[in-house]
Amino acid sequence: MEEGGRIQAGDRSRVSLVIGIIIALLAVGVALYFAVIAHSVKEQMTGFDPNRQVPDDATLQKRLSPEQYHVVRENGTETAFKNKLWNNFQAGIYVDIITREPLFSSSDKFDGGTGRPTFDKPISNDSIIQRDDNSYEMHRTEIRAKRSNAHLGHLIADPTSPTGQRYAVNSAAFYFIPVEDMEHAGYASYVAMVRQVAQK
Repeated sequence: MEEGGRIQAGDRSRVSLVIGIIIALLAVGVALYFAVIAHSVKEQMTGFDPNRQVPDDATLQKRLSPEQYHVVRENGTETAFKNKLWNNFQAGIYVDIITREPLFSSSDKFDGGTGRPTFDKPISNDSIIQRDDNSYEMHRTEIRAKRSNAHLGHLIADPTSPTGQRYAVNSAAFYFIPVEDMEHAGYASYVAMVRQVAQK
């Protein structure tokens, strides 16, 4: 340094270099932080992991649309014939919108005339729970996803169903994964079942 406390050009250059390195390190740290967050969100939003914690209601309110939240957490019912999956007959699986657990298959879907997705059985009975529903002065059997406790719809006796039962559910409670996307989305073990039925 010069007399009088002046900083020489070389010192200024070194200070600038240190500041530049610190800024670069901070930028890299921020980028890595957001990359980790993005990866974590992607893991939460795709595939099914039975060990993944079910999000709390506050998280679900941010993640889901108002209609989706109303259906799965407030036992809502969407409008018949005005929902996205009622007349979808593509090959694929219907997964819980909260946990991404596969609950129903296109191989078991049929037109129940209800204006909502209708199935004759779930992929696994162990993934669904049944409860008495006496709301609106009616006696019905409500069906919920066992893992997430999401309200799905109702189970009704139906002689037109191959099993004599009709699982009438809400589109808003599900994501539909087409068969061509299932392997990439983490559902490879279900592809053969869906394709076998689709090819009949």
